[in-house]
Amino acid sequence: MRSLRCWRRKSRRQCRDHNDRDHNDRHDQTERERIVRGFKIAPVPLDLKGKDPELVGLGSYLVNAVGGCNDCHTNPHLANGGDPFQGQPKQINATNYLAGGMAFGPFISRNLTPEHGLPAGRTYKEFKEILRKGTDFDNPGQLLQVMPWPGYQEMSDHDIRAMYEYLRAIPPATPGS
Repeated sequence: MRSLRCWRRKSRRQCRDHNDRDHNDRHDQTERERIVRGFKIAPVPLDLKGKDPELVGLGSYLVNAVGGCNDCHTNPHLANGGDPFQGQPKQINATNYLAGGMAFGPFISRNLTPEHGLPAGRTYKEFKEILRKGTDFDNPGQLLQVMPWPGYQEMSDHDIRAMYEYLRAIPPATPGS
């Protein structure tokens, strides 16, 4: 309704400028809320040294609340006594968080934790290619078969960068069993 009122009272350009400002204000608020929520739900301590805290917070939100990365990349993904399907309060397995090791038939989920300071030992360019094209750098010429990369390929560069920055901030871990 606001747009219609704006349209009646102002020129097309004034309306567009007004609506853009209103949209940007809402977007900024929503992004800040996601960043704050991301820090609240991070199941492990984060190393923010040399990292963009806003990207780390947003990345945590995307990895933990939206992407569900923990479900496949942590084995087991829930801590003992933390299974909400058993009526227990949800508790992520922080010890093996995102360290891979989950079996899917012949495939084993990869360790996403930092290796030499890089998530899974991958550069940002490689990480982006994995999410956009399903490239399996461990098996050249192959595509990742279990990773639901087609669902992530439309993410914005900003969101992919945020996920990468978050994964740089988590502690290294080893797969569980």
